[in-house]
Amino acid sequence: MANVGLQFQASAGDADPQSRPLLLLGQLHHLHRVPWSHVRGKLQPRVTEELWQAALSTLNPNPTDSCPLYLNYATVAALPSRVSRHNSPSAAHFITRLVRTCLPPGTHRCILMVCERSDAFASACALARAFPLFTHRSGASRRPEKKTVTVEFFLVGQDNGPVEVSTLQCLTSATEGVRLAARIVDTPCNEMNTDTFLEEIKKVGKELGIVPTVIRDEELKARGFGGIYGVGKAAIHPPALAILSHTPDGATQTIAWVGKGIVYDTGGLSMKGKTTMPGMKRDCGGAAAVLGAFRAAIKQGFKDTLHAIFCLAENSVGPNATRPDDIHLLYSGKTVEINNTDAEGRLVLADGVSYACKDLGADIILDIATLTGAQGIATGKYHAAVLTNSAEWEAACVKAGRQCGDLVHPLVYCPELHFSEFTSAVADMKNSVADRDNSPSSCAGLFIASHIGFDWPGVWVHLDIAAPVHAGERATGFGVALLLALFGQASEDPLLNLVSPLGCEVDAQEGDAERDSKRRRLV
Repeated sequence: MANVGLQFQASAGDADPQSRPLLLLGQLHHLHRVPWSHVRGKLQPRVTEELWQAALSTLNPNPTDSCPLYLNYATVAALPSRVSRHNSPSAAHFITRLVRTCLPPGTHRCILMVCERSDAFASACALARAFPLFTHRSGASRRPEKKTVTVEFFLVGQDNGPVEVSTLQCLTSATEGVRLAARIVDTPCNEMNTDTFLEEIKKVGKELGIVPTVIRDEELKARGFGGIYGVGKAAIHPPALAILSHTPDGATQTIAWVGKGIVYDTGGLSMKGKTTMPGMKRDCGGAAAVLGAFRAAIKQGFKDTLHAIFCLAENSVGPNATRPDDIHLLYSGKTVEINNTDAEGRLVLADGVSYACKDLGADIILDIATLTGAQGIATGKYHAAVLTNSAEWEAACVKAGRQCGDLVHPLVYCPELHFSEFTSAVADMKNSVADRDNSPSSCAGLFIASHIGFDWPGVWVHLDIAAPVHAGERATGFGVALLLALFGQASEDPLLNLVSPLGCEVDAQEGDAERDSKRRRLV
């Protein structure tokens, strides 16, 4: 499905399914609300109304189900009728699975997505995950024809009017961001090295009219970025800190998204084994998500100052590699004794968040990273882990995840109990914990926070996406939808406003002073 163009249209029009195969997808009670008059032109002459109704009556989702309507040219598929409180009401993960298994083959195909308006954003992003862009299969190069999938939404429930042009544009921008992030993560390091990643950043910058700031190689060392430089100095392609900045007139606050961009992680001299190293091309998933989300956010209109910070390095092995026992001076001014070179992500992010705080004056700093394998144990394969100094933002991340399909669950935030894990006799801290059984994902996040200070008055959010950044051997583009939804109230786009958990309804009962204070903290 790599050579597939995804198009969102208010109406996909009518066509014989034998010439344009069709998948109809939604929760069963929503599918029953689709009038035959709306699908007739997409199914006739192959499918009659009686056959359509009979197919609906046979569906028994547990959790999903599907029924062919006409050979392998038309299929109707049902999503779970109910989901638990920790899942997305859109059943986003099941949308991706059903599209991969049930969408009929063909050059030009159509998906009719039936859902409520509040689930349209999550559903579109879930659809995008089923169509990855990267492939080096030899057969793909012999099929130069461009395949297209046209997506039409049929909205049910409240606010079930037609899909506006602005909504279609938002869905296009968001899904392009998801697919961009997934393509970068899927691309191996012999192609997606730090030089190539910088070209991706420059390409997005050129599209948006933004010239990136880039600090590279020896300049990193000279300017005190000991974390990024120390991690990447052994690689052929030098490390870099890159920044894309959006500074609109009338901005009321400054937001920084900081992405971990380890284009490959051998573990350094604390080297990974032969079974744990494959897949480490995905260690740039945080930076890829920041790039995809930044592109979409600016295209849809972002009202506040937004900085996208990319901490790029390859954690390689060589004569110049950082050794265990080395001590690095990070941009925060704090010294770190290296006791595990495979705990490198926190080092580059520490420099990134320090830069956001000291040089950019950020009010809100969010870092996103494939940081710890322990995240997959703590919150599982589908839910990212969130660690934050703000109870409001913890709740907002969880709600935004349910709204957009990029699920999130909290970690324990307790620096007074956990940060002692990094105690060093010769430096301000070590970079890896003494006890790996003591909430290691929380501790890893706290290491990053310590470089802006636990008493910093702004909002700090850490997202560990190590497990959900991929499903099987394919990247998911995880994080793009989450960032867009979480900061939706700072967008000019109505759909992103709708899916954002942060808005006027949060503080409607408060006085003006309290409302102004909270609005600053909650975008």
